[in-house]
Amino acid sequence: MACRSSSSVRFAAFLAGLLLCGTVSAKNEIAVIVAKDAPALQIDTSILRDIYLKKIFIDEYGQTFVPVNLPPQHPLRHALTAIMFKKSMQQLQDYWNQRYFHGIAPPYVLRSQEAVVQFVAKTPGAIGYVAPCHLDDRVRQILAIPAPPSQREELEKLCPPAEGAAE
Repeated sequence: MACRSSSSVRFAAFLAGLLLCGTVSAKNEIAVIVAKDAPALQIDTSILRDIYLKKIFIDEYGQTFVPVNLPPQHPLRHALTAIMFKKSMQQLQDYWNQRYFHGIAPPYVLRSQEAVVQFVAKTPGAIGYVAPCHLDDRVRQILAIPAPPSQREELEKLCPPAEGAAE
């Protein structure tokens, strides 16, 4: 009986460790979001890149994509830029300067993650990104993008542990 009890305790500890690791790793992800009632989209990082570069304008349902960005200095934007575009901020600025002369404006820039959630929740076709701790019932996550290892520590600061939570 002691063996069964001891193995049950080990199994419970293992499950708790899995849950803890899942929570920690979620802090190292970028949550790509749409409105909770938006049509189901199957996208990956290459499609998302084309949406953000405005090479894809509408989804398969005919809805116009409205990508939104955080400010250029925001850590999530730096991480997303490093992952998806593999370009410096200056190279992206040059890209948008060229596109602008062809009548294509860059994605809207919103000041905070809460502003992104609100905009995405209320704007048909909107797509944005936030830290996982900013997800709520107004939006739906459609993609989780792992953060670059060099930026994980900075992104973890965007989702501090809840008050009273053990670290």
